[in-house]
Amino acid sequence: MADPAESVPDLPPCPSASEAALLPAELRAWMILLATTGSIEQRLGPVLKDTLGVSHDEFLVLCLLAGRADGGLRMTRIAELLGRPKTRLTYQIACLQHAGLVTRRSVCGDKRGVEVALTEKGRRLFTESSPALADTVNSGLARIGAEERKAMYGLLPEVAGGETA
Repeated sequence: MADPAESVPDLPPCPSASEAALLPAELRAWMILLATTGSIEQRLGPVLKDTLGVSHDEFLVLCLLAGRADGGLRMTRIAELLGRPKTRLTYQIACLQHAGLVTRRSVCGDKRGVEVALTEKGRRLFTESSPALADTVNSGLARIGAEERKAMYGLLPEVAGGETA
């Protein structure tokens, strides 16, 4: 079977500094960061479907839950962290619950509060698929050119060791 990540085109070349003169460095870097994450998201989508059977948005929910050593998260907090409407999140959680990857339960003392947590099946699948998912992200990041990296490092100078755009 062909690698689904190979069907996603490379990022377009970064505009030269003279072409981007209208954009302040921070806005240009932000746009490059969005293009980069969008490209990686396109590469990741088919891998997520093959390995976990979930969409990218559902995967983001699983990532939040996988990072919780103390159990679950309230649905309102997940919606805040992902910047998603609660109604859309309710549908995504229902899909994940139907797949047996998460559980929902009422929060003690708050009749409206709902907490979501990974099931054992969800933890196992997430752990098993993590290497393939990390490889997909790494291959997408490896395609970022030097000029794009330099622009993005302008947003995060501490990551770049002080290098700026």
